[in-house]
Amino acid sequence: MSSILTNNSAMVALQTLKSINSNLGKTQSMISTGKEVASAQDNSAIWAISKVMESDVTGFKAISDSLSLGESTVAVASAGAEQIVETLKEMKQLAVSAQSENVNFTQIQSDMAEKTAQITSIIGASQFNGANLLATDVDGNGATSLTVLTSLDRVGTAAPTASTVAIATVDLEAVDIEGNLTAIASAADAATALGEIEGYLTTAIDGAAALGASAKRLSDQNMFIGKLSDAMKSGIGALVDADMEEASARLQALQVQQQLGVQSLSIANQAPQTILSLFR
Repeated sequence: MSSILTNNSAMVALQTLKSINSNLGKTQSMISTGKEVASAQDNSAIWAISKVMESDVTGFKAISDSLSLGESTVAVASAGAEQIVETLKEMKQLAVSAQSENVNFTQIQSDMAEKTAQITSIIGASQFNGANLLATDVDGNGATSLTVLTSLDRVGTAAPTASTVAIATVDLEAVDIEGNLTAIASAADAATALGEIEGYLTTAIDGAAALGASAKRLSDQNMFIGKLSDAMKSGIGALVDADMEEASARLQALQVQQQLGVQSLSIANQAPQTILSLFR
């Protein structure tokens, strides 16, 4: 049945054109933003997941900064401990030479005093941002370790929890070699000092090794956090980023469909005019 009051063909053509225009607008938005899911309206579930993961990526950036700070602090302390080991080796050589005949004990003791003062100076200077892992008091507030944020752990829908690692002080300050080392005034004193230096040397070597192991752990963790952040960014991109090749092809198709839709609507609007021929 034909009617001049109700044009079903025009209504169908209009709805089709509206749908095409809506899809075309969405495709153009994807191309301009580069995202298939740019807002919660596009896909609420995917959008929510992506935002949670983006917040975790931001948290991992802060963790990477914490690890870098920890690495620097440990590296400074490690350099100090290694230098102390070298100084103690020189002191050991002096103590051994002092057990020979016809040596100048006064000069040897003078050299020993300079080197013990140097060790005290190294311990005091081996700090980074106010934290010293060679001192008894790491931060000036009684701390005996340096706490470093290492990870952000999430299980299911529960809130994420931060993981930390405590880098203990090797406390070479407590040894107080400057105040406790036997002064060398004779071969017997030199023998005693040699034994003491050997003990200090063992402590310093163990401390330097411990700091080296801690530095390696922080470095490896920082590298892992970087890779983890990259993987998460890639995952987020897979969820929300637009496939630009597909979007380009869809845009071309929708533009053709739009032109055809306009023509179809124009033809449908002209249909009632054909009824006039029935009255001629």
